[in-house]
Amino acid sequence: MLRCGHNFCRVCIDRVLDTLDESGVYTCPECREEFQGRPALMRNLALRNIMENLLGTPHKEMETGICCTYCVDSPVPAVKSCLHCEASLCEKHLRVHNKSSEHVLSDPSTSLENRKCSVHKKILEYYCTEDSACICVSCSLAGEHQGHRVEMLDKASEKKKGKLINIFEKLITKREETEKRVQKVEERWRKAQEKASGDTERVTALFTDIRRRLDDLEKRVLSEISRQEKEESLLLSALMKKLEIKKDELFRKIRRIEELCNMTDPLTVLQEPDTGDLCDPEEGGGDEDINKCLHDVGDLDVAVISDKLHTLCNIIADIRRGIYMEGPADILLDVNTAANNVLISDDLKTATWSQNNQNRPETAERFQNNQVMSSRGFTSGQYYWDVESSGSETWRVGMCYPGIDRRGRQSYIGDNNMSWSLRRYSNQYSVRHDGKDIRLPDKISSNRVRICLDYQAGQLSFYALCNPIRHLYTFTATFTEPLHAALYVWESSIKILGGRSN
Repeated sequence: MLRCGHNFCRVCIDRVLDTLDESGVYTCPECREEFQGRPALMRNLALRNIMENLLGTPHKEMETGICCTYCVDSPVPAVKSCLHCEASLCEKHLRVHNKSSEHVLSDPSTSLENRKCSVHKKILEYYCTEDSACICVSCSLAGEHQGHRVEMLDKASEKKKGKLINIFEKLITKREETEKRVQKVEERWRKAQEKASGDTERVTALFTDIRRRLDDLEKRVLSEISRQEKEESLLLSALMKKLEIKKDELFRKIRRIEELCNMTDPLTVLQEPDTGDLCDPEEGGGDEDINKCLHDVGDLDVAVISDKLHTLCNIIADIRRGIYMEGPADILLDVNTAANNVLISDDLKTATWSQNNQNRPETAERFQNNQVMSSRGFTSGQYYWDVESSGSETWRVGMCYPGIDRRGRQSYIGDNNMSWSLRRYSNQYSVRHDGKDIRLPDKISSNRVRICLDYQAGQLSFYALCNPIRHLYTFTATFTEPLHAALYVWESSIKILGGRSN
């Protein structure tokens, strides 16, 4: 036993102290108390007698029967703890304790005080299920836990581990569900970012086009004002010249009359020639021309300017359609309406003119030539759909009522009062309804077109999907039947973009 009160086997403590001779600093292997010089060792006869009683004969290598925390014979310190003896033992010295059923072995702890009852200072061996507390034998027999239901620590620990495993499995399941939700949220976030980016690009292009159109409108209005101002200036200048001439003539007549009136010789007055031109000016014929000129030169032609400014209403309507459309609409072509010279793709998105007869059955709903309409009809809402053309320069896109003729020239979209179309022919664009063409002055560089429908407002608009998007034309009508998308192809192909197949 060292002066600090800790007990060790004689062989082990001597070897430990021998290893500390080189440093000259000696410490207790248990509490690390330092000693000045090599500490003297004292025998603990009580522990020696206990060990001899356990072994039956004196232990040749042990003076006390208690192994040190760090045994020099062991490759690792404190490999097992004997709770009954409250000591950390190496494998060699542990063999003695393994033979005793009274000794409870566990892995070594950094602090044995945590394993003792704070009241009775005895080892905690039981678990009170009623108070959920670890207790010693004295607590269960005479302490506050007397009469309570208790279990061995191992059994209680296994039960708790079972509950923890159930909780663990539930937590794993919840974690997996949460990870799936996180993935869904991330996916939605990604789509929201993509949508916001697309909307930003679309709105930027839209307002760029609006600014271009407003600038063009401003130039046209200012040009009209300037034209009218020049025309008015010319008229007023001509009027000023006439009035100046009339004024000079009046002054001349006034002076002549004054001269005649001031003459005293009656003979001279009566003999004055050319007095007929001194008649009353009210009787002259030039006043009518002057009055007509004054009437013609009035205010600026407000009706013309107002008509040009009315374009602002269309621009505002385009803004509304461009931002608040619900689409893109899912448009699928109806093979049952496709003419036999029109090939329909498997995804029902592309119509292609074909020289080969498709040999589909002739029915009342099938177009005779070059056309096809969508299976879906629109009776409300705001939608848009995009198309892309290729091949020939001849095609039409638009919308029609289901009651449109399927035979003859009048069946082509735009050639009747049941359809509206954007038409391309020989690189010239026009819009067509009821057989009447309105040519579009601007050239279109893009082969993509957007069709926008506002059913309740009765507006069908066409846009060129160039950069920026350009408004081409808006039909205004009162729609009374479902509207179907319609395509006309001639040596060309039209593909519907967007929807389920894209």
